[in-house]
Amino acid sequence: MAHHERDNGPTVPALLQDMVLDSDDVEQFLTKLVTIAGHSLSADDEVLCGVTLLRERTKTTVASNSPEAQKMDEVQYRYDDGPCLRAARRGTVHYVCDFGTEDRFPEYSAAIAGHGIKSALGVPIPLEGEATAALNFYSPLAEAFSEESIEAAQRFAEEVGASLRLAVRIATLTQARADMRTAMESRTTIDLAAGVIMGQNRCSQATAMSILKAASSARNIKLRDVAASVLESLGQGPVTMHFE
Repeated sequence: MAHHERDNGPTVPALLQDMVLDSDDVEQFLTKLVTIAGHSLSADDEVLCGVTLLRERTKTTVASNSPEAQKMDEVQYRYDDGPCLRAARRGTVHYVCDFGTEDRFPEYSAAIAGHGIKSALGVPIPLEGEATAALNFYSPLAEAFSEESIEAAQRFAEEVGASLRLAVRIATLTQARADMRTAMESRTTIDLAAGVIMGQNRCSQATAMSILKAASSARNIKLRDVAASVLESLGQGPVTMHFE
């Protein structure tokens, strides 16, 4: 395949880190990533690219540069074998230069060739923990991936691994912050509702909380929702808090 001179723009790690920071979630980051990965091996959009993520008893394409790339991954999952699955499972590069002469997985090779795919490349993405992943490349051309392009794909996958781990950590922290915000808003709503009940019934906070919990149990709804209904009945509306 043709190779193109690189310009003096941002390095791949810097570009990927910017993508992490600019993306709203991990899925958006990965979608941008596979688009760049496909272009890195071909400037003509002929290479299909996806990211396979393997967890215990599950295998999923978490991003692809086209619906066709997603379909090609699903063909591989159907046979539970292929260059991309082996790359993710074994942590080594697997290249099929021509499915017409491939004998490692004959049934899958015949199936994928029936979709017009003649060569494929699976490159492991280094991750932490129990999950494993791989970059999947498919081409309608035989011998589409040269030794140079395979080495470039390996370097890209290593850089992707670091950025993907960063993206996952950011997503985890963002979710934790959202969970804390929800918990604090819930706690405030419950405390305010308890205060209303204390004022109306001239009772202690413990008694007010017991009233709220009894209503929650009787109605089979969350304590926060019971508290919110108490406040809304007074015309105060839902409680919002500002932490910025």
